[in-house]
Amino acid sequence: DTAHFDTSVIPKEILVSVSPTDVGVLQRWLSALRGSQVSIRVPQRGAKREALSRVQLNAVEGLRLYKTRRARDLTQRNLALNELGRLLDIDPPLRIECYDISHTQGTFQMGSMVVFEDGAPRKDAYRKFSIRGADGTGTPDDTTAMNEVLRRRFERLIQEENSPGAGLPGTDALATASGTELVETTNSSPQTAQSGAIPPLGTEKEPRRFSYRPDLVVVDGALPQVHAARAAMDEVGVWDIPVVGLAKRLEEVWRVDDDFPVIFPRTSAALYLLQYLRDESHRFAISAHRKKRSQAMTRSILDAAPGVGPARQKALLKHFGSVKRLREASASEIAQVPGFGLKTAENLVAFLNNSGNSGKN
Repeated sequence: DTAHFDTSVIPKEILVSVSPTDVGVLQRWLSALRGSQVSIRVPQRGAKREALSRVQLNAVEGLRLYKTRRARDLTQRNLALNELGRLLDIDPPLRIECYDISHTQGTFQMGSMVVFEDGAPRKDAYRKFSIRGADGTGTPDDTTAMNEVLRRRFERLIQEENSPGAGLPGTDALATASGTELVETTNSSPQTAQSGAIPPLGTEKEPRRFSYRPDLVVVDGALPQVHAARAAMDEVGVWDIPVVGLAKRLEEVWRVDDDFPVIFPRTSAALYLLQYLRDESHRFAISAHRKKRSQAMTRSILDAAPGVGPARQKALLKHFGSVKRLREASASEIAQVPGFGLKTAENLVAFLNNSGNSGKN
């Protein structure tokens, strides 16, 4: 509380969330300045641990509020875009798309596409990609996943640009002539496009939303991710859109043809914009991945239940809320769910009892 306490006084006890290196040296130095013993420690329990948790929460919320205020500052956004164009030797990018990949040890892979226009998030243009890979089970690494996401996105761009009535707005649905892929918007339910002929663009079944070209593509990562993105875009014939990568280690910016990264000033408005864009893409990818993983884990035990298809699974989860509560229900209670009779309910109870704890709740 800087308004009521003297911040020049060194306290006798300093609580931190992570113990610093050479903590003994720091304690001796601070003790000499204070004139008495000073201890630095990480609280593990009790009131001090709770106080530190509140400090961390306040810091996170303060940073979020600061980012939001800066994002709404039109002057600051214009400064960032002009500086970004100057440092990358391109025109100020009015539309920037950022891509990231999220997964758990290679499973439930999801890609994200985050869009900033005029330096501010355009959340209705965000997209999620369910990554298939060559065999439909995913890709072996992040660079291959990044290549697939960028290839699919720009294949659709070329398709929409070359079709009659190009540029018509609409809601999202992404389909290709091979496989099935999932794309979600931030305010709509998942849409699945099956293999086969693609409906005419601009229709209700296949509206447009990938017709807008970005001025800059940003990927989360260093040269490998940048090269994967560039290769995917070159493969579909999009050569005129620059690609850069923002690496987390030193927050350096990588370009395709450079052997060394571009180091932005630490106080650069352009660097802040790229960090905000990267963090938003990372958040969006993680949320998509967690949702996909949660759905798969929740429904895995019910997939094997006899006589329980997708519609009955949905009715059960809506009625009971979770598989854990479903396990605790009796046959008569399950029979009250629409679509279930007593015999089907008894079979389901027997199945859940026999499965024991092998299913995932």
